[in-house]
Amino acid sequence: MSTAIPNRKSPIVIAHRGASGYLPEHTLVAKAYAHAAGADYLEQDVVLTRDDVPVVFHDLVLQEVTDVAHRFPDRCRDDGQWYVVDLDFAELQTLRVHERVLPVTGAPVYAGRFHERLDLRIRSLAEELSFIRGLNAATGRHAGIYTEVKSPAWHRAEGKDLSPLVLATLAEYGYVGPEDDVWLQCFDAKELLRIKHKLHCRLKLVQLIGENDWLESDNDYGAMRTQEGLAEVARYAQGIGPWIPHIVTWPSPGAAPVCSSLVEDAHAVGLDVHPYTFRCDDLPEHSADAESAHRALFDVAGIDGLFTDFSDVTLQFLGRRP
Repeated sequence: MSTAIPNRKSPIVIAHRGASGYLPEHTLVAKAYAHAAGADYLEQDVVLTRDDVPVVFHDLVLQEVTDVAHRFPDRCRDDGQWYVVDLDFAELQTLRVHERVLPVTGAPVYAGRFHERLDLRIRSLAEELSFIRGLNAATGRHAGIYTEVKSPAWHRAEGKDLSPLVLATLAEYGYVGPEDDVWLQCFDAKELLRIKHKLHCRLKLVQLIGENDWLESDNDYGAMRTQEGLAEVARYAQGIGPWIPHIVTWPSPGAAPVCSSLVEDAHAVGLDVHPYTFRCDDLPEHSADAESAHRALFDVAGIDGLFTDFSDVTLQFLGRRP
């Protein structure tokens, strides 16, 4: 089946880790739910196993969304954490994935979400791409993919080179050029430059933008959000993925939203803007409700797409149905 971009006129809706507002993140059931809801893109965060299998998993560590402490109690590092890179893919497949919990208390991060413990597993990137290809073929409704290379510098420090393996897997499934319905994102600007120039990647690239104290990379994200910084990003990427508060904030309860110039400045140098992450159960600070938050992002700020845990709600705001 073709991976070419369909003709879309409205902003894109990106299912953040799948339908993670309703089902445990990055499970195939969460991806199926988001696909059925009508999401334009399904996100894959990718990390490496000990035996170099790219897997779809958000964290470098396992304990907040799996039962790794029960199944492999002796594989904990001295820092008290269990790392994906310390287990082979076959070992990871024995783990059960559950809704995210707090690391110390084990209490759910989002109390109202799905908390049944079922036989949900970590999947390889190849398995997920095959699953999405099958959904697209069976339903006749095309969803693209939105893949993140997670913490490449950390992986290199562990003796792993993530990006070539991700690109090879994407190519195996037909995602090779700018005409294909895929975006490749990373927080690390040096890695995106390497992906573009040394690994000769032709996919659409997105520079993720966080806060410096998150330590996602050694980038200065404040400088990156300036007009000069955005012009530099536009030399290697086609889009940016900023944090929602970089675009719009509400100074106090009941106050009107205040938009920065980030979207306008990014558009001025040809960059699309896809901020993260909209959650109905964790709205931007002081925003009144989901409707007003969506309105500020799409209608006032003018974003080109949105990462959302609740694709159905975002699609409803945009007046779209699957």
